[in-house]
Parts: sequence; C-alpha cells; structure tokens
Amino acid sequence: MKAAAQVVPSERQLKWQEMEFYAFIHFTMNTFTDQEWGTGNEDPDIFSPSHLSARQWVQACKSAGMTGLILTCKHHDGFCLWPSQYTNHTVAASPWRNGTGDLVKEVADACREGGLKFGIYLSPWDRHEASYGDSERYNAFFKNQLRELLTQYGPIFCVWFDGACGEGPNGKRQVYDWDSYYALIRELQPEAVISVCGPDVRWCGNEAGHTRTSEWSVVPAYLQDNEKIQEQSQQVDDGEFASRINTQDADLGSREVIRQHEGKLIWYPAEVNTSIRPGWFYHASEDDHVKSLEELLAIYDGAVGGNANFLLNLPPDRRGLIHEQDVERLQQLGNFLRSTYRQSLAVGARIQASDTMDEEHVATQVLLEESDTFWCPSEGTELAWLEVELSEEKRFDRVVLMEHIRSGQRIERFTLEAKGESGDWQELYSGTIVGHKRICSFEPFTAKTIRLTIHESRWYPTLSWLGIYLSKQEMHEAADQAATFVDKPILDSSHGK
Repeated sequence: MKAAAQVVPSERQLKWQEMEFYAFIHFTMNTFTDQEWGTGNEDPDIFSPSHLSARQWVQACKSAGMTGLILTCKHHDGFCLWPSQYTNHTVAASPWRNGTGDLVKEVADACREGGLKFGIYLSPWDRHEASYGDSERYNAFFKNQLRELLTQYGPIFCVWFDGACGEGPNGKRQVYDWDSYYALIRELQPEAVISVCGPDVRWCGNEAGHTRTSEWSVVPAYLQDNEKIQEQSQQVDDGEFASRINTQDADLGSREVIRQHEGKLIWYPAEVNTSIRPGWFYHASEDDHVKSLEELLAIYDGAVGGNANFLLNLPPDRRGLIHEQDVERLQQLGNFLRSTYRQSLAVGARIQASDTMDEEHVATQVLLEESDTFWCPSEGTELAWLEVELSEEKRFDRVVLMEHIRSGQRIERFTLEAKGESGDWQELYSGTIVGHKRICSFEPFTAKTIRLTIHESRWYPTLSWLGIYLSKQEMHEAADQAATFVDKPILDSSHGK
C-alpha cells in the first residue's frame, strides 16, 4: 500500500480540487429550438437573445458560492458562440449584437470582473461541419478552433471534453486525435485541467448527481482510456440519459482493485456533473422542475463532501438570462452553505492524538485554516485516533474532514464518536475514504468531546482539517427553542479550509 499512498496530484489538479463547486452554462441554438441536441442545420437567425447578460450569470453563480464557470462554446450542432474564422456557423451570422457579438469574450470578461475562473466546453462532435468523419481534415479544423479559444480569452482553468461521437456526412465515424488536442492545450494553457475525455479529471459515470460510496482519486491507469469513456457517454438524445445511474465499476480504488494494478496507478479525481433542471438546455416546460434545495444539498454533500468536485449546469433562457426560479434556488443554496460553514465550532478546542510523527505535524494542525499544515502519526502507523475537547458542550450535526492530498490519499475507513450525557462514547458516523474533503452528516448531537478513529489507512494517514458544524436549519430550530425555553447563545458553524 505504500506505493498507492505515494501517488499524488499535479499542481493543476490541486488547484482544480480546491475549487470544489462551479457552473456549467449550456446555451446555444437548442435554447431557441426547445431541443437538447441540435442537428447542425439550424438557421443562425434564430439565435437572438433579447436581454443577454453574462454578468447576471456570474452573479447567480457567486450567490451560490461557486468558484468558476464553464461555457459550452460549441455544442454538437456546431454553432460557435464566438466568431470563429473557420466556419460561418457562428454568432457573427446571427442578429444578436448585429452580428458583432462574441459571447465567449463577454462571459470570460464577466468572470474575470466577478472573480470567477473561466473554462470552456468544446464538443468534438460537430453535426454542421462538412469535414467531420474525414478524420485528418476534421482534426485540423478542430485544433484551429481550439487554438482560437485558448489564445483569445485569457486564462482557462478547464477544457471540458465529452465522448459523444456520431457519424459524419460521409457516413464515417470521426477518429479524434486526442493526443494532439492535449498537446495543444498543454502548450497554450498549461494550468488548465482537461476533464472527462482527458487525463486530469474523470467523469463520475452518470449525469444524475450520483457518487460512489468510496470515490478514490488514486485509480488504475486504464480508466483514462477514452474509448471506454466514449462507450459510456451519451450517444443518443433519448431524454433518459441524464437520470440514468451506471452502477458498473462501483469500486475503482480499494486495496483489492489496486493490488491488480500496482505500478499502473494514477491520480485521477472525480467530477460530478448534473443540471439544476431535468434538461441541460432551457425549456419553459421545466420551470416548475428546478431541483429543490434539499436535492442540491444532497448532491453537494455527496460530491464536494465525497472527494469529488460539483459541476452544476445552469441553462439561460431565451432572454439570455438565468431564470428567476433558478436564481432563487442558487441564492438559497449559497445562504445555506455560508451560514453552515462560516466558522468551525472546534476553533480554540483542545486536541490530542494517539501518535505524532514530529513537532511539525502535531494534532493542533488540523484546527488551523492553512492548506499545507497537517497532522500525521509515525511512518507505518495505519491505525490512529484524534480526540477533540471543546470549550463547552455544543450542538452539532456535521463534521468535515480533509486529508493533505498533496501527500496522497490514504484514509480507507474511519468512525466518529462523541461522549453523550451518560459519559459513554456513541458512534455518530462511519465512513470509508476522506480525500480532499468528507462531509459527515448525522442527527444533531450535543457533546463536549469528539473522537475520530482511523481504522485503516495506507502507509500512514494525514489530516489537514477537522471542522465541527451546526447546519442552518438546526441553528434556526435551536434559536427558536432558545428564545422560547432558555436564554442560551446559539453558536455559528464554519466552512474551514
């Protein structure tokens, strides 16, 4: 297990993981045809948003606590949201901004102004381009468009590729030259992660927001196989794919799996992508089907709180605005996250550990809001515990744990316990992996002492953060009870590192 413990992320992967939660924006011809997949034959005249505001998109993202935005610069229909020199099927042929608009530029500028990172989605499948299926010609065409996007719009944090691959006008299936695409991205935007059909970030395997119980970042190298990814990607617009959960490969990184692939392991973290509505593009018929706050929180806890990043799609409507229903839900989500994770109840607590490697890695490091400080026991110690004693009894319903993933992913199984009124330890939560972040949610509990026991780990565990929180709803309920029955202050909770 020592070899698996020593597989670590690249700097670009680390920066991406720290983003945690960001937006997808799907907006193109489909918005105006009320379709999910276009044919490539749509008339550019129909692309005419009346009140488009990239700043409104960015503000909606920020209200939810998002850190970035990925724009679908070209979907499968081939219509380009920038005035590409290599096709006439672009915004330049539309009435929007009298044919002088560049939506990619507007969004990139709004992101920079608003403090969000900007990313691009460029569909390799192009149902408009005549050269598609003539592999050599189309690959040259695709790289020319990719070069435009990578050189004209400032820093890019992510290039997002999916695996959709249909036949071209000649009846032939396009063979994508992935290696040359990657080389161009590394040359022009070396800080950008290449996601899904790419070497940096892997797809969780569904579009329903479902995550594995144990979402390992250290996995066998064969998972980077793009042919395998393409096979599992959506190939038909059947209206069902977004809600389908693929249960294959439920275990990607356990000891049993990696023993079969030792020496061929890579750092390949997961991303969870789903839409705030049933579809990826706006449909007025879905205005009453926006995901509830509870649904979004469940996905957030499973993704961000389960060692994955959360990519939430927000489809602007025909006005070019994110709909009021969606905006309201995003604000609710952001309010919950900010209120719940404002400050850890463990700040200033006393803490002790079963073992400590040296003075640089003492237990108190897990209470510091510094990304590169961490506790660890002696080398080779796979079982260890930490005990946190708060200044007084406090009510809480979640604990956030973070490993020092710059040192690798190591924790395999843990439990959380607290001492109740009886003085006996009571189990609150039992989990497997931690990785970048694990959000442990449980029924509200009041205690002064909390214990984390790491039962299994690789080589030796690390922990960079242990935060204790009370969720927003519980705060309100506790506040109501306090106002009615007792005069006792209600304590805030926090986000931590």
